[in-house]
Amino acid sequence: MSPYQSLKTAAYEANMQLPELGLVLFTFGNASAVDRKKGVFAIKPSGVPYEKLRPEDMVVLDFDNTVLEGTMRPSSDTKTHAVLYKHWPTIGGIVHTHSTYATAWAQTQLDIPIFGTTHADHLTIDVPCAPVMSDEMIRGDYEHQTGFQILHAFENRGLTPQEVEMILVANHAPFTWGKTVEKAVYNSAVLEELAKMAFLTLQIRPDAPRLKAALIQKHYERKHGTDAYYGQQ
Repeated sequence: MSPYQSLKTAAYEANMQLPELGLVLFTFGNASAVDRKKGVFAIKPSGVPYEKLRPEDMVVLDFDNTVLEGTMRPSSDTKTHAVLYKHWPTIGGIVHTHSTYATAWAQTQLDIPIFGTTHADHLTIDVPCAPVMSDEMIRGDYEHQTGFQILHAFENRGLTPQEVEMILVANHAPFTWGKTVEKAVYNSAVLEELAKMAFLTLQIRPDAPRLKAALIQKHYERKHGTDAYYGQQ
């Protein structure tokens, strides 16, 4: 049995949730799971339809993109995942999709405004959109540079991947992450809903006001921190 079997199974199960949740069309997306002790991650192979995927198809790599196990070419976005894993040691899984509403927001090059309490349940700021990549970065190692575009956006805004677990990449699509790959999938689904809600809000009222600070704080703290009281103990 593969020494990475449990990791490959986790990555497989996460990938299979993406079409079930309506977050991917055809092969437009990928999920990866990391094993920090071994310094490796498993990711979906490139261009393989979800209905044909098997756990053993997952490709295992180190953070320098060296394939350690797998017979197929890994996802074309693998280098982006590797950069994030290498520089953000607290994350345990990453999801990248081209889900409709989140991708539409990315194509506007705009952050997703915080209009309501559903948004505030998950983060206290607008969903950030990383700026358009420079021509030099695009012409270079594109997927590798995409990872740095995300890192630089967080650095420039003074954000951490623990407090904000999602981002849009301008003219591209969303990326999400979490302590586990399961949380990364959850965040991907949440991001798509936030993007959809914000779009509809602006259709109904183009000058819709932002959520007031007191409601942001109340709803976020209900689910996060030492005084959280949402759910069961």
